[in-house]
Amino acid sequence: MTRLTGRALRVTIFIGENDVWQRKPLYTEIVHRAHKAGLAGASVFRGIEGFGASSLIHTSRLLSLSEDLPVAVVIVDDEERVRAFLPQLDELVGEGLVILDDCEVIRYVGRTEERAT
Repeated sequence: MTRLTGRALRVTIFIGENDVWQRKPLYTEIVHRAHKAGLAGASVFRGIEGFGASSLIHTSRLLSLSEDLPVAVVIVDDEERVRAFLPQLDELVGEGLVILDDCEVIRYVGRTEERAT
């Protein structure tokens, strides 16, 4: 089980829901590569409205329903592991935004096998 407390680095990747990598969702590829790299965790958040470098507004409002909503993939781990993962993001993210933030992990506890069932 991964242990993480104290100073850490958060990487947030902003992409579109329809962005793909080899015919599968790009956010899925990022999460699976982060898992394979042994990072502490990754989460994907689907936005309800937003715009990026193209200045096109994507929204989930009924009258202007977009099929390409914004997605944020957030990964937190120690700085060394996150920075080692950045070349993979450089390969995967053709369009989008990748940001890094210093953060502090207060509590990071995984499920025990007994609690998981």
